[in-house]
Amino acid sequence: MEFIEAKTILQRATHSEEWFGIDYNMNLYKGCSHKCIYCDSRSNCYQVEDFDRVRAKKNEIEILNKELRNKRKKGVIGIGAMSDTYNPFEKQYEITRKALELISYYKFGVSIETKSDLIVRDIDILKEINSKSDVILKFTITTADDEMSRKLEPGVCVSSERLKAMKTISQQGLFVGTLLTPIIPFITDSEENIRNVIRLSYENGAKFVFSIGGVTLRENQRDYFFEQLDKMFPNLKEKYISTYGNNYFCYPINNNLSKIYKQECEKYGLFYKMNDIIKAYKKEVNQNEQLSLI
Repeated sequence: MEFIEAKTILQRATHSEEWFGIDYNMNLYKGCSHKCIYCDSRSNCYQVEDFDRVRAKKNEIEILNKELRNKRKKGVIGIGAMSDTYNPFEKQYEITRKALELISYYKFGVSIETKSDLIVRDIDILKEINSKSDVILKFTITTADDEMSRKLEPGVCVSSERLKAMKTISQQGLFVGTLLTPIIPFITDSEENIRNVIRLSYENGAKFVFSIGGVTLRENQRDYFFEQLDKMFPNLKEKYISTYGNNYFCYPINNNLSKIYKQECEKYGLFYKMNDIIKAYKKEVNQNEQLSLI
């Protein structure tokens, strides 16, 4: 593990209402070893060289402690936007666990997105945080098929293992759900897959399923994605080029998927609109609504 210099750990979130109502962003690791073929964080605009190599930050727990202590405004800290905080190195170094202990101590909330079942290790701290503030946990699940998951996300546990972890977390009373994103055209955009992911999410205790549709392709991420398509899905690259050209956002061509997504979520009573998800997990919002009713 390489440790790199860092001046700050917390960044103020912009447009928080657009992404689960977070107030701060935090990436404890730089780079990610999951090797997901669709990861937008690989794009040049994020300036993460050698993205598949995981690095940690020097003295980051000490820096985080100082930053949390000096924050006047409490809020929800988003973790995992750029790189999954539950990478294999986390088992040994426990950087995320130590950060969560500080978040709990200073009474901040947390919003975590991951593809790893290692998060189950930290249920005790997450419950502690939840007793004081807001907690929302999100598992990215792109496919209901484990074999396809192994192709798309070769460096992390398969979908069924994430769903098992989701169930464990839900049974502990924590607010958890699914990020059904990206929906990858010609690969995971079948009506059957959308229905199965939503059903399995419900069966394993999800409170919500959120999706933003297609896959993003820009700069070197496009090259990496096409390289992986050539290895695993022969001739599919040419179909992408002829269908989408150089478009940044590649939406599925099946316009019926959005309707099915909404219908299936409503069928199982799952939240799927961002505002509804935020209202459902934020204690302050819920308390204010109750007071207004009184």
